[in-house]
Amino acid sequence: MTDDFAADGQLAQAIKGFRPREPQRQMAAAVTDAIEHQRQLVVEAGTGTGKTYAYLAPALRSGKKVIISTGSKALQDQLYARDLPTVAQALGYRGKLALLKGRSNYLCLERLEQQALAGGDLPVQTLSDVILLRSWSNETVDGDISACASVAEDAAVWPLVTSTNDNCLGADCPLYKDCFVVKARKKALDADVVVVNHHLFLADMVVKESGFAELIPDADVLIFDEAHQVPDIASQYFGQSLSSRQLLDLAKDITIAYRTELKDTQQLQKCADRLSQSTQDFRLQLGEPGFRGNLRDLLADAAIQRALLLLDDALELCYDVAKLSLGRSALLDAAFERATLYRARLKRLKETSQPGYSYWYECTSRHFTLALTPLTVAEKFQEVIARKPGSWIFTSATLSVNDRLSHFTDRLGIGAAQTLLLPSPFDYARQALLCVPRNLPSPNQPGGARQLARMLRPMIESNNGRCFMLCTSHAMMRDLAAEFRATMTLPVLLQGETGKGQLLKQFVSAGNALLVATSSFWEGVDVRGDTLSLVIIDKLPFTSPDDPLLKARMEDCRLRGGDPFDEVQLPEAVIALKQGVGRLIRDVDDRGVLVICDNRLVMRPYGAVFLNSLPAAPRTRDIKRAVAFLMQAPAQ
Repeated sequence: MTDDFAADGQLAQAIKGFRPREPQRQMAAAVTDAIEHQRQLVVEAGTGTGKTYAYLAPALRSGKKVIISTGSKALQDQLYARDLPTVAQALGYRGKLALLKGRSNYLCLERLEQQALAGGDLPVQTLSDVILLRSWSNETVDGDISACASVAEDAAVWPLVTSTNDNCLGADCPLYKDCFVVKARKKALDADVVVVNHHLFLADMVVKESGFAELIPDADVLIFDEAHQVPDIASQYFGQSLSSRQLLDLAKDITIAYRTELKDTQQLQKCADRLSQSTQDFRLQLGEPGFRGNLRDLLADAAIQRALLLLDDALELCYDVAKLSLGRSALLDAAFERATLYRARLKRLKETSQPGYSYWYECTSRHFTLALTPLTVAEKFQEVIARKPGSWIFTSATLSVNDRLSHFTDRLGIGAAQTLLLPSPFDYARQALLCVPRNLPSPNQPGGARQLARMLRPMIESNNGRCFMLCTSHAMMRDLAAEFRATMTLPVLLQGETGKGQLLKQFVSAGNALLVATSSFWEGVDVRGDTLSLVIIDKLPFTSPDDPLLKARMEDCRLRGGDPFDEVQLPEAVIALKQGVGRLIRDVDDRGVLVICDNRLVMRPYGAVFLNSLPAAPRTRDIKRAVAFLMQAPAQ
């Protein structure tokens, strides 16, 4: 196996610029061993290890059926379009490769047809998008909506013309034989290597989507890249939730069934309107947006109880009315099943006395979600693994806390897995500097953003932009961006003003920009070379202590006799910080400064846990020294 990674091995011969790296060879050997002996393996491979090749080569060499799951669509596309074909070609691999995304990534021909038929009620822009999509549906081979350039990525039409697990008609669909999801799944069933993502994998494990369940049992090797995301995503899928989007979507489908197939049943329109109205009324009852709160506390409020009862009544009416027309319309039959499912979910969400779960709700300006999430997924995940014997391999650049992987393995119940910690091959002592500035404004003080922006401006300007400012809250992000825009002439880009991909393109092409962003830019973003040489983090990324899921996990930890700060809050903040820090050095020739604007890193005893978990770069508290490092030409 190691021959593939030698200086004269298959990869070096076939891939331009391939350089042997000892950590990569070690990882490849461990993956080979785990595949041969059907073991569980957990590998933290620091940035620059080349972990993708380190698991791809042994997986392809094994000749077994392989499923690779990633945390983001970006990595999923990169793996399938670039890394997998490159390694397959280098090794002369002849097996079939397939890419499988979640349903919402494929155009649904039946829903597109329904929207076209009921078109009169759509806003002008949405109707024009429907017309464009009907034309595109005749050209596309796979129906993957990311390839449709004529309709905006965030267009309102997409949820109307893609299906969800709830509203898909399955084998009853009139257009089943032309369905893009069915075609993608058939291709995946026939393939030897399938690239999926964590959301899809876990949805399948838990929901057992019809037709998709056959895909997983055939796999002998399961590889999870960006594995640090798996415990949180698993807890979403092992829980239950009901959202206003699902309810409004149900009301919309009942309306479409009435207008296209069941025009003689006026009651359908009435019950759909009532469901839509009571859903919106319930959202208004929740008050201010942008809040995540405790569902147990919420349901103790008499006004909320009334609004929820009206919502349940509206769902019951939809159920009763749809029942009268069963068998006359596939769309309405599916809506009837959803009404049944949502009523059961609502009932379960109201049973807030069951231990072992966090009950929470969230509301945005127009929508809400009611949810329950298990406090631990270890037992459930163990059951999943027991059902699927084979090799389970988990890897990421950020799994360990203080050089230990137990936080990750405990959360998934895989304490018996073999573990391997591989540091990054990058020379952080030469390539990077960590700065925790002196005289930082205290957190949450009035005018803090202005003071921080004033302090950081000379450093950003002397570096000619080329900087990511990563924030832990949207409020801080907006305040800092406003302050920078008011005081600097450099281009200041702000997350949310356009799509993530578009922002990154603008950042790279500007060559002197400052990008101010929050959570979605802390990971999965790869900007190499001089374009990014300064990463500033506003404070240590502890989850808000008011977050109901965090509160419940801390309480559970306390009841078990543990220390909630050391066992829950601290490890999660360390892993989040490692993700943000990982944006800076992406290649052997990169150089840059990392600034963390949080005194706790040097003043509190737990600061040592963060510092021990980060790459070993020289440290300073002097901004002038950081500026000097940025101005210095790299050593040749």
